[in-house]
Formats: sequence, C-alpha cells, structure tokens
Amino acid sequence: MEALIKLFNRDLQKLKLEIENFTKEEDLWKVQGNITNSAGNLCLHLMGNLNHFIGAIIGNSGYVRDRDAEFHEKNISKKKLLNMVEDTQHVVSDTLHHFDKVNMLNTYPIQVFGEDMTYEFFLIHLEAHLNYHLGQINYLRRILEY
Repeated sequence: MEALIKLFNRDLQKLKLEIENFTKEEDLWKVQGNITNSAGNLCLHLMGNLNHFIGAIIGNSGYVRDRDAEFHEKNISKKKLLNMVEDTQHVVSDTLHHFDKVNMLNTYPIQVFGEDMTYEFFLIHLEAHLNYHLGQINYLRRILEY
C-alpha cells in the first residue's frame, strides 16, 4: 500500500508541475491535430476519476462525479486546476492511508470493466491511468508551447 501511495503522490506532483509549466493559460484548453482532449480536460478527468474511484467508492467521501463535465468544461483557471490536483492528492493519500491493506485482495465493490477485480488490481490500474494521461498532458504542452 505504501508503494501505491508513494506513486500516486509522485505522479500527482508531476501533474501539478505539468499544469504549472503551461506558460500560456489558454493553452491548457487547446487541442492540436488529431488530439481531441485538452490538457485542462485531461486534468479534470483525472481528478474526477480519482475522487470517484478512490475518494467516493473506497473512502465514502460523498464525491459525486460528472464525467461529461470533465471533457466539456473549459477555461477553468490554472490556479483552480492546481488547487483541484492538490485537494485530490490529499483525498487519495488520506483514503489509502486509512484503507486496511488486508482488504487489497478483496473484490472491488463495482465492476468497472464488466468483471470482478481486486482492490489491488484496480488501484494499480488507476495509477497506470494517471500516468497514461500525464504523458498525454506533457506531450500536448510541448507541442503547443515549443
């Protein structure tokens, strides 16, 4: 569990750095070529994903996800996005610190992929999903701003 907490914290810090590194705030909401999701929308998607699957499902935080808004909202300030990442980092870290690692091999309470999976499997998937979109954000920032 400590390894997962460390990885989530590391990659959410990297996400903050990526968002901070956009020199033109409007570039957060731009797409290029066949890329259909902006860095801002990918950031919103990651926050919704982690707050839902870790905060609400595991931690009973009461978070209610609006997945459509994650891809349709625009022009949220860089400062607000950074605050959202920081808040999400606290939710993920606090929730996982309080999660009893004995339960890692138990079945996650919802079937996200149409079949049962363990908490361990799904948490690893969520970390990989974060990293996948983090790479997309980095690439998009570099093609828009260099």
